[in-house]
Amino acid sequence: MEEHAEPPSCLHCLLGRNRAEVLSGSSFRKQTGKSVTAPTWQLGERSSSAQKGCSVGTSAYLCSQPHANYKRYNVHLGPCREIPPAPSPEGDSDSRPEAARRRHDTARAPGLLPNRQGSTAALGQRLQDVHFWKAELQKEIEDLDAETGLLAAQKLRLERALDATALPYAIATDNLQCRERRQSPDLVCDEVEKELLKEAELIRDIQELLKRTLLQAVNQMRLNRDHKEVCERDWSDKVETYNIDDKCGRYSNQSTNIQFHPSSMKFEESASTPETWAKFSHDNIYRAEQEKLASINLRVLIDNILHDVSRDLRAQCDAVNEAFAKHCEELDDTKHKLEYHLKNILKEIGDQEANIAALKQAIKDKEAPMKVAQTRLYDRSFRPNVELCRDEAQFRLTSEVEALTEPIESLKKKLLESEQSLANLEDTRMNLEKEIAVKTNSIFIDRQKCMAHRIHYPVVLKLAGYQ
Repeated sequence: MEEHAEPPSCLHCLLGRNRAEVLSGSSFRKQTGKSVTAPTWQLGERSSSAQKGCSVGTSAYLCSQPHANYKRYNVHLGPCREIPPAPSPEGDSDSRPEAARRRHDTARAPGLLPNRQGSTAALGQRLQDVHFWKAELQKEIEDLDAETGLLAAQKLRLERALDATALPYAIATDNLQCRERRQSPDLVCDEVEKELLKEAELIRDIQELLKRTLLQAVNQMRLNRDHKEVCERDWSDKVETYNIDDKCGRYSNQSTNIQFHPSSMKFEESASTPETWAKFSHDNIYRAEQEKLASINLRVLIDNILHDVSRDLRAQCDAVNEAFAKHCEELDDTKHKLEYHLKNILKEIGDQEANIAALKQAIKDKEAPMKVAQTRLYDRSFRPNVELCRDEAQFRLTSEVEALTEPIESLKKKLLESEQSLANLEDTRMNLEKEIAVKTNSIFIDRQKCMAHRIHYPVVLKLAGYQ
């Protein structure tokens, strides 16, 4: 009986130089038009080749037809040859020819080589499937890792922006406290006060918004890492599975590490089906994609928030500065008017004092003739008896006293009015000086205390978290 050579049944022997194509996925690209090592993942997307005749387990991604390289198996395997029976020594029993015949029939049993061919091709197809999902998971892991890094950068910007709001809030509260030291009548709720209160409220609202957004970013980063960990565990299982199937594909009849495992025929109750196996990785990638999309949207939201926050804070700062400048200008103008008025009052006071002095002198000048006339009348009143006569001298003296009394009374009345006017001028002077002091104090607080402090207000880049 003609001796048959052992058929090359291992994956390594069958594929030869085409094995690199199987592992790299080049033949898979020829069939489906998709890249195995760097596929483009789109949720719910199916290629045209995947929609036609796909297998049950990977119907959305892999074609069910055998790989083109495995069509060469029939050529490599060749026809089955008969195994010659061992020579029978003399004296053998009749059972030995029967055993040889059975060995010969077993070797020529139909389906032995096709089964080996089919299982080897199935292992090769399985390697492609595992490699495809492994590549998809690896890409998703890298994308999630990169996205988490970008979100961490945005989180750092949020923290910087939140820290940067502490200085504007301190400036606003300090300005409000400083302006409480103003004196009446300047201690009022003016436009500057309203703008400062508005600024303080705006900063508190912004701080609350940044805190909430920062917490949301921390939670999103945690979700990204959790889904990345899930994909990494799946990827690790795929790598281990790939290595096991690759090792199984290398086994041949000449392998030294093969042995009997009768219990390996049992199916584990927890074993997955091709459908659930593919769905498991698909769901992991889908959820990771959803979290990546949420992370991207959150980054865009953070960027918009920081842009709006920095813009609003600077706009409110400019509004407060403008109110301060306008108020200080009004105070300067009022102070200059008061000082001009005080200057006129001081001049009027000087004139009034001179007038009073002149009136007093005029009264004094008229008092001496009055004294002379009245003394004459008084002395003549002591004339005895009939000598007490109302003669011409008596009438003249009386007329002189009357003529001097009226101007003196008029001068005294004028003097009283002048003195009252002088007192009023003095009161006005004191009030003007007090108002000027109040304005000077208000200008000092607004300009030297508040506006000088506001020059340290953070710039837009710092408020946006870039510094």
